[in-house]
Amino acid sequence: MDHGDVILRFQDVSYHYDVTKPILEEASFSVRENAKLTIMGQNGAGKSTIFKLITKTLKPQDGEIHIKRGVTIGIAKQVMDPADLQKTVGEYFAGAFHEKKHDLERHVARVLDVVNLKAPMDKNMKDFSGGQKARLLLAYALIQEPDILLLDEPTNNLDAAGIDHLTGFLVMYDKTCIVISHDAAFLNSFTEGVLYLDVHTQKVDNYVGDYFTVLEKIEEQIEREQRQNARMEKSIQDQKDKINFFSHKGGKMRKLASKMRDAVADAEENKVEVRREDVTIPPFTIDAETFDKPLVKISSVHIMKDHKLVKRKTDLTVRRRHRVIIVGPNGIGKTSLLEALANDKETGAVMTPGVKVGYYTQDFRNLPMDKTVYQILEDAMDAPNNQKVYETAARFLLTGDKVQTKAIALSEGQKGLLCFARFTIQKPTLLILDEPTNHINFRHLPIIAQALNDYEGGMILVSHDQEFVKQVKVNETLDLGAL
Repeated sequence: MDHGDVILRFQDVSYHYDVTKPILEEASFSVRENAKLTIMGQNGAGKSTIFKLITKTLKPQDGEIHIKRGVTIGIAKQVMDPADLQKTVGEYFAGAFHEKKHDLERHVARVLDVVNLKAPMDKNMKDFSGGQKARLLLAYALIQEPDILLLDEPTNNLDAAGIDHLTGFLVMYDKTCIVISHDAAFLNSFTEGVLYLDVHTQKVDNYVGDYFTVLEKIEEQIEREQRQNARMEKSIQDQKDKINFFSHKGGKMRKLASKMRDAVADAEENKVEVRREDVTIPPFTIDAETFDKPLVKISSVHIMKDHKLVKRKTDLTVRRRHRVIIVGPNGIGKTSLLEALANDKETGAVMTPGVKVGYYTQDFRNLPMDKTVYQILEDAMDAPNNQKVYETAARFLLTGDKVQTKAIALSEGQKGLLCFARFTIQKPTLLILDEPTNHINFRHLPIIAQALNDYEGGMILVSHDQEFVKQVKVNETLDLGAL
């Protein structure tokens, strides 16, 4: 696709939530019209912050953000605002326009078709599933027909058909699109460049090429910089050895040593700042207490058919070392079923007394957002253990001041890692996982999959990440669509 003029430019932009937590330091990059770009970076690096700066939700402390005159911006958020959950579909989409749209229903029907969703105008937003909400969030951005479309984790909670539909739309989208996503295969299918946000230097580098090509370029760059620094470090050490020798001599030799010290100082300052790639969590285990009885027996479930709640019979028993995946189209009630099971409110399910449930919610609503990482991990312990809290948090890359940070201030990826950190302390007998790969850096996923494979308890899983599901090796599938 031909690219036009620069539509967006960051010029020496710096931003920090407080002076000890820099997110951007004199970051500069530009985006051209019609470009399809990915923002890439470690969890907590500030990818969503860049979106907030573009939409002017946040203002930079230094530098300037230039947006071409007259350009409109639309953003598909990760999570729906609580106030919007109380609205009907019609009321929600009416909020996308500054003036009243007399033909609103026609515009809504058009964008809902794009995201492959049927939704009555009078239905409440809170009554949609997680996957349906993801499509509605996307449709809300699309209905504005923005010149710059910002997508924050758009494939979260989407089934395979939804992802394929979205990919096809983005390939044909004739305007600028910038995406944050951890879905590598999805990104590689349509993006043509990467804005790489380095969590260590707080700079943004611009790479050209598809997603996998850029990953290779970054690896090659790291290797080149490491080799260059190794050569410089050897030269610097040789110079230091000579300085030590000359400094013990008198007269001119001592003066020479003084000059060499200045040269060594300059050389150390000129060493290349090697890009440090995303740190990966180390292998971990989730222990489970021995439990010989069946964990849960499910004889019937409630699902959504044609926007109505109906009861369907099934026969499923989950025991230790048994992994069940629940599948079905968006909106059929997978999340509602998991929530009912986790809270022991599904009338057709019998949870054996003594079963300890570890529950991962796709929107982290079971994390106490007003508590710190330290408090959340300590609450999961039988007895307080300061050292164990810090060790556990560090294993999941929640180090330094992050331990005393409230959950609400963490990035979505860090919240996900916190959930797994809590599991290692809880020692649950049954894991109920609703889209556990959402927001998680793809580099962590093989380690998480291995931990789940080694887990001795029972597991009920909902996930649209097919590659992850293959790694977890489920034993049984419950297809709600076939009931």
